[in-house]
Amino acid sequence: MSSPRASSAARVVLVTGVSRFLGARVANTLQADPGIDRVIGVDTVPPAHPLGRTEFVRVDIRTSGIAKVIEAAEVDTVVHLNLVTSPSGQRSAMKEINVIGAMQLLAACQRSPHTRKLVVRSSAAVYGSSPRDPAVFTEDTEPVEPPASGYAKDAAEVEGYVRGLQRRRSDLVVSVLRFVNFLGAGVDSPLTRVFRMPAVPTVLGFDPRLQFLHEDDGVEVLRRMTVEDHPGVFNVAGDGVLLLSQCLRRAGRVSVPLPAPAYALVGDTGRRIGTLPGFSAELQRWLTYGRVVDTARLASALSWRPKYDTAAAFAEFAQAHGLGNEIPLALFDTLTAGLPVDGSGTR
Repeated sequence: MSSPRASSAARVVLVTGVSRFLGARVANTLQADPGIDRVIGVDTVPPAHPLGRTEFVRVDIRTSGIAKVIEAAEVDTVVHLNLVTSPSGQRSAMKEINVIGAMQLLAACQRSPHTRKLVVRSSAAVYGSSPRDPAVFTEDTEPVEPPASGYAKDAAEVEGYVRGLQRRRSDLVVSVLRFVNFLGAGVDSPLTRVFRMPAVPTVLGFDPRLQFLHEDDGVEVLRRMTVEDHPGVFNVAGDGVLLLSQCLRRAGRVSVPLPAPAYALVGDTGRRIGTLPGFSAELQRWLTYGRVVDTARLASALSWRPKYDTAAAFAEFAQAHGLGNEIPLALFDTLTAGLPVDGSGTR
């Protein structure tokens, strides 16, 4: 087990993506650390809520402006959280933010003589989702079917650029965190919107195993990685798993099983007309095949386990949104009218 080393150089910390919930929470947490002199938050739009003593700088990380900020402030630690995982516009714009933005940021870190640490938010989606996946992914497991599109492909590309930076700057302490899906009272994502639907489309014949991470635990992992030195790649997830069917029962939602082609059509149509915003191909595959990651490396490095397991994170999310009440039988009949009936007379 590796022992944490106090990061004596973590005095000026730059956090990207502070207009989003994760970036704002991490910046607020780091600014409370007496060992950190300055926290600088950057994004293209101002945050919706005050950041306290965090200094907000409006800059696009896709431009050379980010290098000027890092150099002028003598930033020694960069926490890169600006991975867009919820498509809300042109795919090209999302890719520019995720990939081109990361390239500019990493180039700025490479050139800066002050930078000594980089913490990168990645995603467990880099493993893909496939019917041929192993039962559990470790950090060293190669994906059976690497992601071919969307933010999952972006995250894999960014990790490749990070490895390139490490070869050029072997003195940097680099931590790459592969997060599973966040849940909690403050999380609004395509996944949480799916779980809030009264009737949730599912794929006939599949009941995937899912993992979640409570937002508080995600923030704590990022705090520890910032103030301590833990180089490497780490899976980050709450303990345990839930089946999709268990999630829907606990949320009081109706499952509407569809053949795979119809499921894809519902998802694509819902995304186009706005009823299922962000219901991407990656999310559809994950809700078909699931994914489970091993977190032993993280637990060993930090000597820590998440406060919330997967079930507890889902329970808090459901309670915060008033989910869990049984749906009246009349509504169930209305929602499932016209669905195929099996030999037992059950939809």
